[in-house]
Amino acid sequence: MSEAPANQGKAAVDNSRRTWLITSCAMGGVGAAAVAVPFVSSFQPSERAKAAGAAVEVDISTIAPGEKRVVEWRGKPVWVMRRTEAQLATLEKDEAQLADPNSERTAFPTPEYAKNRTRSIKPEILVAIGICTHLGCSPGDKFATGPQPSLPDDWQGGFLCACHGSTFDLAGRVFQNKPAPDNLEIPPHYYVSDNMLLIGEEKPA
Repeated sequence: MSEAPANQGKAAVDNSRRTWLITSCAMGGVGAAAVAVPFVSSFQPSERAKAAGAAVEVDISTIAPGEKRVVEWRGKPVWVMRRTEAQLATLEKDEAQLADPNSERTAFPTPEYAKNRTRSIKPEILVAIGICTHLGCSPGDKFATGPQPSLPDDWQGGFLCACHGSTFDLAGRVFQNKPAPDNLEIPPHYYVSDNMLLIGEEKPA
C-alpha cells in the first residue's frame, strides 16, 4: 500500500524534470536565434561601409527619358540621368562654348570609357558626381532651353551652380569663363547587365 504514493512522487519529479528540459531547450533556441540575427545581418554592407566606398547598384530601367535620379556614393551625390534624343542633340551645339569639350584636363580625370561627347558608356545615360568643381556646391537642374535668369539666351539645357554662376551642359562639361575650372567628375562605373548599373567599380578585366 505504501508503493503507490512513492510511484506518484517519482512521476511528479519526472514530469517536473521534463518540463524544465523543454523550457531550457526552448529558451536556448530563442537565444540562438537572437544571436543568429546580428550574425547574419553582419554580411550586409553597413552604412559605414557604404560611406567608405561600397559600390551602389542602380536599375536604369526605372528612369524615364529626361529624368535624373540621385544616389549616394562615398558620401557624394551621383546623378544618373536618362537623356532624351533632343537632349543628346544639344551636346554638339554647345562645344564651341565649352572650356574642355574633350575632357582632357586631369584634375578630375575622366575614365577612358567616358572620353566622348556624351561622357558615358551608354549614350543616353549620364553618370556624374553632382558637385561643382569650383567650391563644392551642388548645381541645380536647368533642363528647359532658351532665355532664363543667370543663363544665356541660347541656353540648350544643362546645370547651373547658383553659388557663383558656373554652368555645365547635359554631359557635365563646364562652359568657358566660369569659376569652375573643370568638368563634373565621372565616377568609376560599369553595367552588370543591360539595365543594372554599378557605381564605384571598374569593369573586371
